[in-house]
Amino acid sequence: MDKNVMLKSIEDDADRKRSDVAFHTPDADRPRTRRAILVGKLLLQTLLAGVILYASYEGMQRLILTKADVPTRQVREVVYTVTTAPVEIRDHAPTLNLYGEIRAARTADLRALVAGEIIRVNPDLEAGATLDAGAELVEIDPFQYRGAVTEARANLTEARAGLVEARGRVATEEGNVERAREQLAFAERDLDRASQLRESGAVTERTVDERSLIVSQRKQAVDQRRNALAVERARVDQQEAAIERLEWRLAQAEKNLSDTVLKAPFDAVVREENAAVGRLVNVNDVIAALYDRNALEVRLTLSDNQYGRILAGGGKVIGRPVEVLWYIGGEPVRYEGEIVRVGADVALARGGIDAFASVRVTPDQPALRPGAFVEVRVADRTYENSARIPEAALYGTDHVYVMVDGRTVRRDVRPVAFDGTHLIVEGDLASGDTLIVTRLDEAGEGVRVAEPKAPSEPEAQTPAAPAASGDASQGTR
Repeated sequence: MDKNVMLKSIEDDADRKRSDVAFHTPDADRPRTRRAILVGKLLLQTLLAGVILYASYEGMQRLILTKADVPTRQVREVVYTVTTAPVEIRDHAPTLNLYGEIRAARTADLRALVAGEIIRVNPDLEAGATLDAGAELVEIDPFQYRGAVTEARANLTEARAGLVEARGRVATEEGNVERAREQLAFAERDLDRASQLRESGAVTERTVDERSLIVSQRKQAVDQRRNALAVERARVDQQEAAIERLEWRLAQAEKNLSDTVLKAPFDAVVREENAAVGRLVNVNDVIAALYDRNALEVRLTLSDNQYGRILAGGGKVIGRPVEVLWYIGGEPVRYEGEIVRVGADVALARGGIDAFASVRVTPDQPALRPGAFVEVRVADRTYENSARIPEAALYGTDHVYVMVDGRTVRRDVRPVAFDGTHLIVEGDLASGDTLIVTRLDEAGEGVRVAEPKAPSEPEAQTPAAPAASGDASQGTR
């Protein structure tokens, strides 16, 4: 409807109202006229608003239909930067982290071997001091022991002289026996001649009897000389036995004399000492307690499961190498060693089986002390044809991802043992595989990955793996 037409209709209504003036009073028609004017204005304003809205809608549609095309950016596939590690298939043995106590494998309580007064003490004989093998610790007054040696040596010399004398008498008796035999032989030949002459009548029977008597006397003389020789030989044997006894007494006296000086039997550390100049000691009195500083061992306890795993498959506990860590000053000192024996009984109080490992200490390492609490690392059971991977590389409980041509490929594995922050696994891995170590939030088959580039190369405009969003997998799955 046109605006002029609307205005004309309004004026016609006003004329009609004026023509009716004769029939109405002015006061009654005035409110009605005002109301009609207001309604007309309201209708006019509504109509104008509708026209404006319709024109705006049509203009917007025309702009939308005629707008120019906006260039769109091509969707790019996200590449995750990951850390990788090579896979090596070989025999692996996880490490058991145990604890133990250092012990002295060889100790000695040095006791006085002879009685007497201590006249000298080694100034290094103090608790905690180190001594070399053969070092003299204390000396006991040797006066009476030197006298005993002198007396034993004199007795031995006298006995040896008596042996020489006895052997001389044996030689004399042997000569006497030989002479007696010669005289007997002469007498027997003389008797034979007399017997022959008696047959021819040249000698009488009496002469033959006299010759027979001489032969008998010579035989008696030979028997006497033989008996005398046997006696002298027995005296020689007695003298030799006496010499052996005196030699032993001399050796005993010399040993007692040497025992007046007490020496360290090995390279030792003094645990306790109880010696002073002027002290009277008896046999078996303790002078010092030592332990061998080169024979230290650590006692560790293997649980039943650990002991059984090591023995599984023909493994051996004795001879297995160990690493001993002694924490002093906040830093560990490492020592090498090996298990040398296993406890005779099961250690019920400690819940396992005791094993003892010798510890080697090099000159440049701090000296170990018995009683030190140490950490011990022992190789566990050996798993053949296995791989050692970081624990973070395992997804779920049964698979990992390797990188092949820049993308992830799933490999199923089976964990068989823990090794600190690593796992020993068996499965589809092969030597030379590139294992993805970085943890991917959106891990799956075919995700594009890349290793960090060298610092000299430009940095790739790719997000880090831990910050990957859900959009990253849309272009790869």
